[in-house]
Amino acid sequence: MAFAVGGGKGSKSDINVTPLIDVLLVLLIIFMVITPLTPMGLDVLAPQPPPPNQPPPPPDQDRTVVIVIDKDKSLKLNQDPITWDKLQSRLEEVFKTRAERVVFVKGDPELPFEPVAQAIDIAKGAGIDKIGLMTPKIEQGQ
Repeated sequence: MAFAVGGGKGSKSDINVTPLIDVLLVLLIIFMVITPLTPMGLDVLAPQPPPPNQPPPPPDQDRTVVIVIDKDKSLKLNQDPITWDKLQSRLEEVFKTRAERVVFVKGDPELPFEPVAQAIDIAKGAGIDKIGLMTPKIEQGQ
């Protein structure tokens, strides 16, 4: 941008954009460094099948906690029916004495992801450290 005053004689003013470009480049570098550090998605934990030559533990010693969500969005906590309202308090009660805080969520294949995400959120609210997702392929041991 230039201004000419008089007949060629006079002052001419230009905007110096070099400092602006320097600031923009520094900001670009900062954002490029910070972007890979932001967490994305959910951490997933999958249950591991027992070794083939080892018998399964008896039901009274099985420490696995599974939240099952059926097609009609009804809940079961280790095969015991439970309501959405009581899920968090029941999880807190189950994990009150346990050092290992792991729960698995199993949703019906035709179920949208929203109820599964809601169950994960309730489990996180109950103070559970690790939440795993169970799929039919994992259940079959493949």
